[in-house]
Amino acid sequence: MTALDADRQTLLDLIKGEAVFHGDFTLSSGKQATYYVDMRKLTLDHRAAPAIGRIMLDLIGDLDVVAVGGLTLGADPIANSVLHASVAADRPLDAFVVRKEPKDHGRGRQIEGADVKGKRVVVLEDTSTTGQSALKAVEALRKEGAEIVAVAVIVDRKTGAQAAIEAEGLEWRAAFDLDDLGLDPQ
Repeated sequence: MTALDADRQTLLDLIKGEAVFHGDFTLSSGKQATYYVDMRKLTLDHRAAPAIGRIMLDLIGDLDVVAVGGLTLGADPIANSVLHASVAADRPLDAFVVRKEPKDHGRGRQIEGADVKGKRVVVLEDTSTTGQSALKAVEALRKEGAEIVAVAVIVDRKTGAQAAIEAEGLEWRAAFDLDDLGLDPQ
């Protein structure tokens, strides 16, 4: 078993054991679901964050990009994990944060961190249902002059996000999907 395989198994066990909740939930998309995958519980956890960084870096490793990030709050810890993993792997990437709205003070920026104008970037997301959070980040990044190469998520709920992202001409990548978690699409 490679180190990456071990990371994947460790993260998968953590997701199944600590991030999947059963009940009645309303997702950010407004859809109803009988389970919720709370990746923030793990993207901000010292046991999972390093593995997330290495797994996501491997997922996008063949892409020629200089920075990663996405819509705050879900993408922020993932981008930081990838940033640290990329430095450790001697393939440094910068990170950025896309605010939901531009700041109404200071420099009035919507994108913080790495300068993305004219740069090739990947949008990250923790869990994706419809892809709308990633697409909101894509829209802001395009306005700033970034070239979005792909959208990469930790968990794809397999409920339309991939089609929505690909309809925008972007590549879709997911580290895990519902089959990996033993869950059915809803």
